[in-house]
Amino acid sequence: MNVSRLRSGYERFLEWIVIALMVVLAVEVTLGVLFRTIGTSLAWYDEVASVLLAWLTFYGAALAALKRAHIGFPGLVNAMPPTWRVAWVLVAELLVLAFFALLGWVGYRVLEILGNDRMVSLPWITVGVTQSVMPISAALIIFAEALNLPQVFREAMAGARSRTSDLAEMTH
Repeated sequence: MNVSRLRSGYERFLEWIVIALMVVLAVEVTLGVLFRTIGTSLAWYDEVASVLLAWLTFYGAALAALKRAHIGFPGLVNAMPPTWRVAWVLVAELLVLAFFALLGWVGYRVLEILGNDRMVSLPWITVGVTQSVMPISAALIIFAEALNLPQVFREAMAGARSRTSDLAEMTH
């Protein structure tokens, strides 16, 4: 399997996760509002909504990383001479990978410490389940960055304007 097909399949996988989380969050919030309106609040509404929002944020970040739709400064890098450009791209990519490796490790340590604690409103769900998003999403982001590396270096060597999504362009 070539990198392009792997990347495309991975993108679809992440999109489905994000879509599923958005649907579940929308349904959960709608139910919370509906039950509160009829005078019977759901005890677990706020806690579950917070967890779902965090999951959506972390898994959405993995999708954004794959699409290269995160905040960046491509104009600064592209204005540099080719040798500097490649060196700075290498440094930037290593820093990103190191940050998410650290996030994954810290997330795993959080699971070791809090993993057996329970949610307040749903005591049969462990905090380990809710906090698993940190190491999992860190690994997903590292994989996304690794899939983008060949294209990032080709663009740096060629001096081409980086291929970014409309979302990335709007953030600059």
